[in-house]
Amino acid sequence: MKDKDYEPLHWSQHEEQTAGYWHVKLLLIIFKIFPVFVLRIIAFPVGFFYFLFSKKGRTESQRFLGKAAALVSTETAKKCRSPFGSLRHIISFSLSLVEKIETWGEKFPFRALHFQDDDVGDLVQNLENGKGVFVITSHLGNIELLRGLASYKRTGMPYKVQVTAIVDVKMSKHFTRMLRELNSRSTLDIISVHDIGAHTALLLEEKLAAGEMVTIAGDRTSVGGTEKNILIPFFGDDAPFSPGAFYMALLMQVPVYFIFALRRKDLSLRPEYDMHVCKCSVSSDCGRKERVLRSAELARSYAAVLECYCKEKPFQWYNFYDFWSKEV
Repeated sequence: MKDKDYEPLHWSQHEEQTAGYWHVKLLLIIFKIFPVFVLRIIAFPVGFFYFLFSKKGRTESQRFLGKAAALVSTETAKKCRSPFGSLRHIISFSLSLVEKIETWGEKFPFRALHFQDDDVGDLVQNLENGKGVFVITSHLGNIELLRGLASYKRTGMPYKVQVTAIVDVKMSKHFTRMLRELNSRSTLDIISVHDIGAHTALLLEEKLAAGEMVTIAGDRTSVGGTEKNILIPFFGDDAPFSPGAFYMALLMQVPVYFIFALRRKDLSLRPEYDMHVCKCSVSSDCGRKERVLRSAELARSYAAVLECYCKEKPFQWYNFYDFWSKEV
C-alpha cells in the first residue's frame, strides 16, 4: 500500500483528514461502548498507521518541523529533527481528534483545562454584559474545548453561550455530522465559508448583538484567492494569510480575541490543557478604506502570536499541507 507521488495542493483540495463517514462512525460507536481511555490507546496505532502510509502527512509534517527546529529550544529542536518527529506529530493529531469527540460527547474532564492569568477575565466580562465577541482560532491545539466550554456553561458564565463557527463544511462534513450525532443539544451553529456574503454579515451582526460568540480559523487561506493573500513572515519564511477572516472580525466592531488550547504534554493518556486568551489591540473604529489596512495589521498580530505558541508546542499545529506555498 503506497501513496502516489505527492504534490503540494491547496489545503481545500486535500481529502478530509478525519476519514470517511463510516470510519468516523466507527469511532463514535467505540466511544459510546467503551471507556474513553480505550479510544486514547487506539489513537496511537491509528497515528502510526497514518505515519507509515501517508506520504503527504509525513512530508508536510517534516516541512514544518524542519522550520520549527531552527527557532525552538534545543530540547524541542532535537525532537523536531528526530526521524520519529513526524510520528510524534501525527499521533498528537490523532489524540486531538479523540479529545474533540470527548468534548462534544460531554466526557472531557474540564477540570483538566486551565485558564491563564491573561485576557480571559475581559472575555467573560463582555459575555456577562451581553456583548458578543469574535474569536480568531487556529489549527494549533484543540479549539473544540472552547466551544465545548461555552456550550456546557463551563466558562464561568451563568448560561450557555451560543457559538457560531465559520468553517469549510466540505472539508469537515463527516466530523461535523458526527458532532451533531454526539450531542444534538449543542449550541454550536455552523456557517460554511462558501456561503459568506452580505446576508452572512447581517446574520453575524445579529448574533453578536445578542451576546453570542463567533469563531473562525485564521490560519487557512481562501479557495481561489491567492492574489489577495497577505504575505507575513512566519517561521523564517513569508507565508500567505487570507485577509477575509481579519476583515470580517473588524467589520463586526466587537471585541476580538485570539484563543489557543494547548495540551501540556504532546502525548498523554490523561491530558491537561492550558487555555490562552489574547485580546486584539487593533481598533475597529474606522472607515472602509482604513479597515483594509487594519485587517492586515490584525493578520500580522495574529501571525506573531500564533508563531509564539507554535514554537512552544510545534507538535500540536495540525496543518498538514504546504502552508508557505504561494502557488496553490
